[in-house]
Amino acid sequence: MTPLIRLSAPRLVLVSVLIAATSVPARAATPAEQLATFSAAAAAPAQPMRGRQFFAATHGREWSCASCHGATPTAEGKHAGTGKPIGPLAPMSDPQRFSDTAKSEKWFRRNCNDVLGRECTPGEKADVLAWLMSLGK
Repeated sequence: MTPLIRLSAPRLVLVSVLIAATSVPARAATPAEQLATFSAAAAAPAQPMRGRQFFAATHGREWSCASCHGATPTAEGKHAGTGKPIGPLAPMSDPQRFSDTAKSEKWFRRNCNDVLGRECTPGEKADVLAWLMSLGK
């Protein structure tokens, strides 16, 4: 007989999120659904003001999120290195933003590496997304 594994509530939530994240294929999502996923993985509610500060900070490196997406992410930005135009980041300005889980993860991974030199934590993603979702309200 297989022994039962007992997990504390926080560990059970974490295991559930990890199972869901690895077993569900990439799919379309809403910004609110992605925010809920990031917040659950962080085991804490998102803080939009912390997201705003994170977005503007350089984190000890050359670029911040605002370097390419602009100080006002409701408008078009421009890549700091190539000059390539970047569409508005805020979901209220571009309904396609944060509508595909795989794309969101891909761009968070790339951009966080440029800005931080590492992947963003779920809490950082939640904070930034919460702030972006609050723009225009």
